[in-house]
Amino acid sequence: MDPVGWGVVGCGWVARDHVAPAIRAAGHRLVAACDRDPAAAGGLAPERLATADLYELLDHPEVEAVHVATPNDTHADVVVAVAKAGLPVLCEKPLAADVPDARRLVDAAGGVLAGAAFDQRFHPAHRRIADLVAAGDLGTVTAVRIVYGCWLPPRWSPDGRPHDNWRVDEARSGGGALVDLAPHGVDLVGVLLGDDLTELTVRTQRRVHPYRVDDGALVAGVTGGGVLVQAHVSFNTADPLPRRRLEVVGTAAQLVAVDTLGQSAGGTLTRLDAATGAATEVPFDAAESPFTGQVRAFSAAVRGAGWPWPLARDLRLHELLHTAAERS
Repeated sequence: MDPVGWGVVGCGWVARDHVAPAIRAAGHRLVAACDRDPAAAGGLAPERLATADLYELLDHPEVEAVHVATPNDTHADVVVAVAKAGLPVLCEKPLAADVPDARRLVDAAGGVLAGAAFDQRFHPAHRRIADLVAAGDLGTVTAVRIVYGCWLPPRWSPDGRPHDNWRVDEARSGGGALVDLAPHGVDLVGVLLGDDLTELTVRTQRRVHPYRVDDGALVAGVTGGGVLVQAHVSFNTADPLPRRRLEVVGTAAQLVAVDTLGQSAGGTLTRLDAATGAATEVPFDAAESPFTGQVRAFSAAVRGAGWPWPLARDLRLHELLHTAAERS
């Protein structure tokens, strides 16, 4: 496959530390970067086009696909512009800060190849889980349990430098821990099981950090096939504590993934046999970043291979979570 020329819009730490390295690791090209801060754009693409003008990036002849990594409240406007330019677009999760903007984004992207950037779909351990579930190795799956937390104080910075922590600004993010972390699990359940959530309830807390959004939440739901799902997400769990765990429970076996949720490669995957209780380590590629797998898959879609997660499905799950949050 010929390398795809990528443009990145929004050059914060996710783009800098994960998206740009993944484009290169997957064998593709970062040809343009756009950010309202010219220094951030220049740092991401020092030898390529670095601009504060979105339309200059969209007019660049080598840009074949665009990754949108701006704050949640700007996703819809950027995707509308990318779609009007006729370019494939991969937009960071969640789709938007609220439901109306998410609907506007999906409507605008209807004429182009478009996807939501749920990188956890591509963690090699999670792909292994999906394969084992599909092969019937777990028997009848009965439950999925998720713990996904971090420590995110008001002035959090990824590297100790001054940082615009928009994730705790309700207008820009749409909420706190719930809208930032829970969408990964809500999406991942369907990816692992081939069976999406159809019912959801939410409880949030504001207990540790002095910001207006939630710093923790519990999510409980059921899939269309009757699998029970529970998740605890948090911005108030200290990083040295155990805080990233995924369990898929079946009648024949249980899979336990530790430290696979998040942006990094690695972690462990263990199979517990339901008959004997024996624990067996399940091998997977512990070196590949989920972002690399994501770039590889979307680049293949740009070249005609197809993208299996339509935005209409992502919108349904976005609406499900936000409706549950409004009821809580």
